[in-house]
Amino acid sequence: MERKNFLGLSISELGVGTYLGDIDQATSEGYKQVIRTAYKRGVNVVDTAIVYRYMKSERDVGAVAKELGRENLIISTKGGYVPYDVELGADPKDYFYENFVNTGIINLQEMTPQGHYLGVKFIEWCFNKSLENLQTQYIDIYFLHNPEEQLNFFPRENFLKKLEECFYFLEEMVKVGKLKFYGLATWSGFRVSPTSRQYLNLREILDIAQKVGGKDHHMRFIQLPYNLGMTEAFTLKNQEVNGEKLSTLSACQRLGIYTYISASIYQGNVIGRVPQKLKDFFGLEEDVHTALQFVRSTPGVGTALVGMSKLKHLEENLELFEKPKLEESKFLSLFN
Repeated sequence: MERKNFLGLSISELGVGTYLGDIDQATSEGYKQVIRTAYKRGVNVVDTAIVYRYMKSERDVGAVAKELGRENLIISTKGGYVPYDVELGADPKDYFYENFVNTGIINLQEMTPQGHYLGVKFIEWCFNKSLENLQTQYIDIYFLHNPEEQLNFFPRENFLKKLEECFYFLEEMVKVGKLKFYGLATWSGFRVSPTSRQYLNLREILDIAQKVGGKDHHMRFIQLPYNLGMTEAFTLKNQEVNGEKLSTLSACQRLGIYTYISASIYQGNVIGRVPQKLKDFFGLEEDVHTALQFVRSTPGVGTALVGMSKLKHLEENLELFEKPKLEESKFLSLFN
């Protein structure tokens, strides 16, 4: 398993995602088994979020990290959507009002219909709850979760102000040793045109980070979807660096940002849909291997995240990562 060195971290090019699955014990045990086995095979990246499986995913990750040794895993988690703690068994509405509304952490006028919130008090609550769920003293990478959702409902200037406030909080967490790096985990923001309401300008975001944390700021990661069916991160030149139009992946390379790729196999939707011609091009037989080889061979891709709660899926994916990536010149010929 190839490791990539980035700002003192040695990061595996495959990461375990923990988004999908039931909230039952069988799914939890599946995730734990996958993370244990993946670690033995050289995978040290695990990605989760406070809302995944109503906090169970974070707790599963935390349990295995404690068992393997916290320093052996690079754990990322996210905050931005209103969470619910399924283990309490409380009425979700009561939980929401008691924890967030009655405490003044959430102003209902500033929450989206999907339950997204970007106030700094809320992000602080989520961050501290994630530390508790993960049974850890620190988080490697903390992502603001789909922040571009705010832009569908609120003015951009409000959004940028809230982003700045959150960055101040996250830089403070770095100073006190509770965090290493932070970033944005997005769905649409970095793969739409600059005219789109949800568009995120990477240079503008980094300028805020530099204002908050100086040139040595810790806003060094982004997460975005990229796969055979969603190629915008590489093909759409929607960012600008020093007057040059670049794709988001190219801009990240230029600006020193590490990329986590979500939806690498589009939650399995690529299976059965990969053309034989493309499999022949990559010299592979399996749809899933072709899809992952496409992602990992793309210039600018850091770590490909794949949701895996079953050992057979992990083993299948690891087979591909034992092979070399496609040469860059041959990969680029795909787009000629």
